[in-house]
Amino acid sequence: MTRSFSSQQVDERITNECVELALRSPSAGKSQGWHLLLFEGDATSNYWNIALPEDKRSGFVFPGLLNAPCIALVLADTQAYLQRYSESDKAATGLGASTDAWVAPYWTIDASFATMTFLLALEEREIGALFFAHAQEAELRRAFHIPDHVEVLGTIAFGYPENDTRKGRSSSRTSKSAKDVVHRLTW
Repeated sequence: MTRSFSSQQVDERITNECVELALRSPSAGKSQGWHLLLFEGDATSNYWNIALPEDKRSGFVFPGLLNAPCIALVLADTQAYLQRYSESDKAATGLGASTDAWVAPYWTIDASFATMTFLLALEEREIGALFFAHAQEAELRRAFHIPDHVEVLGTIAFGYPENDTRKGRSSSRTSKSAKDVVHRLTW
């Protein structure tokens, strides 16, 4: 994950290519209820002014993050799934009735698949990115008119990386191995 960016703009064509790849991620019923609310260039200040106001920036440990030329809120639209599963070829499942009918929140799962695909596509193009928890959700919703039925899953900052040797607090933790996570036939 990149935590320091140059202010060099990312070509819209590159962003669109990465989104197109993300749209090929698994999606229940091909509902594709995944969205990005994108802030580019000077418009990124609209995000930062709410999520990390000026008066809180002086102690921010990753100031180069604020240079990211692109900020995207990752959104999952529950209504897209209810609508899709109300269509004739899916209605018999009963999943169009309400989100309570679902055994798992596929809108969140699918948006997560798409987000990971988007991050990998950016990496393939040597565009750095950081997925992080958003702050001030109520204010973000109000300012950018995000409907109640849309979940805000997090934020992606992306752009060209700047050299910065600082790492996140969790970077020194030992990574698990395949033998730690793969359970064959039994737990």
